[in-house]
Amino acid sequence: MVTEATANVSHFREELEQTSERPKRPLPAPDAPLKILLPSYRSHPFTGGQGVYMRHVSKALVDMGHQVDVISGPPYPDLDPRVKLIKLPSLDLYEREKNRFGFPNPPFKDMKTWIDVYEYIAHVSGAFPEPYTFGERLYEYMKDKIHEYDVVHDNQTLCWGLVKVKNLGLPVAGTIHHPITMDKRIAVAAAESLKLKLLVRRWYSFLRMQKKVARLLDPIIVVSESTRRDVSVDFKVPIDRMITVHHGINLAQWHPLEGIDRETNRLIAVASADVPLKGLIYLIEAYALLLKTHPDLKLTVIGKLREGPTKKRLIKLGILDKVEFLSGLSDDDITELYAKSTIAITPSVYEGFGFPVGEAMACGIPVVSTTGGSLPEVVGDAGLLVPPKDPEALAGAIDKLLGDPELRDKLGAAGRERIVTQFDWAHTAQKVTRIYRRAIEYAHNGSR
Repeated sequence: MVTEATANVSHFREELEQTSERPKRPLPAPDAPLKILLPSYRSHPFTGGQGVYMRHVSKALVDMGHQVDVISGPPYPDLDPRVKLIKLPSLDLYEREKNRFGFPNPPFKDMKTWIDVYEYIAHVSGAFPEPYTFGERLYEYMKDKIHEYDVVHDNQTLCWGLVKVKNLGLPVAGTIHHPITMDKRIAVAAAESLKLKLLVRRWYSFLRMQKKVARLLDPIIVVSESTRRDVSVDFKVPIDRMITVHHGINLAQWHPLEGIDRETNRLIAVASADVPLKGLIYLIEAYALLLKTHPDLKLTVIGKLREGPTKKRLIKLGILDKVEFLSGLSDDDITELYAKSTIAITPSVYEGFGFPVGEAMACGIPVVSTTGGSLPEVVGDAGLLVPPKDPEALAGAIDKLLGDPELRDKLGAAGRERIVTQFDWAHTAQKVTRIYRRAIEYAHNGSR
């Protein structure tokens, strides 16, 4: 089995243990614009909270007058034109043609370094090496460019390469959206066989690195109080080294639409079909219960249905043809669907923040959400909250709203108001800038 040792990593572990004094950098003036580097190993702008974060926090920072470069592996982000994108190609093995054994064919023409070789071997052995290999490429790229930036702000890569960059004297802060240990526990529990459980554990082996690196970064930005507590427990990071800064919601995109009639019998959810963390299976079961008393009720899921547990459950419940799955939609398409739909549902077992529920609230649609992770921090009292993994409670809350148009209108308006007043990207950028300056001061003084 491939391990970190086979990737020739012992040399930089020795570097991390060295006690030589780091080079001291000049402190920028208190109000001077900063030169910021934002690393992210994957930055797809339309799926996943990390990609959304990269897209919007970089824009909010340049709006403040900072210079911002994003360095990313594929899939690359869609950025404001004022933000420079530095492409750091990986082998991008998930997008390559598979052989008859289900593995990507060896991309020999692209395997030019030991990092490439390790990435391929680790991938075919069932691991997820991208955070680690991205970090090594980042370090190689940054060796002679440390002077070009004031601070690095990591987007949950939490890789050894970041610590190596920090050891060169460049301050590093990191954002943790939520500890991936949560994903691992939920995925292992959902695996239907011992073989699958072992494969899941193997895939999440990068967590050993992330836990250790998280303890070496200071300060750390977390996106909710829930994440702060969970990182402290799972990653053993002292809670006073973490600062909570909520995400913003893109209010220019997510807003009510005039001239569109809201239907009275359509539910909508944004959820990956077979990612256990997202809890879609529990919404499917709740929907089956609701059909007994609301036979004309529709359910639209923004996501792709594949062969897997969700499709099997739909077939078993006899409602495969009742649920509409839509994928490849633009944000404008989804905004219009929110305007048409009756209730938005977030059935997640756990969320570090929960962009979909915030975006739905910004559009003025009433929401029903679980209490998984940070969701209560986003929803507050502007929606109905139920325990995760409880189809009966989910069905009960939806049924309550279906039968009460006045409550739907009240919660829709309250949700919009809550997002507008409390979840703004400009506020997020102001707070993270203060944290950057703290990281720069720590690095300059050689201590916290």
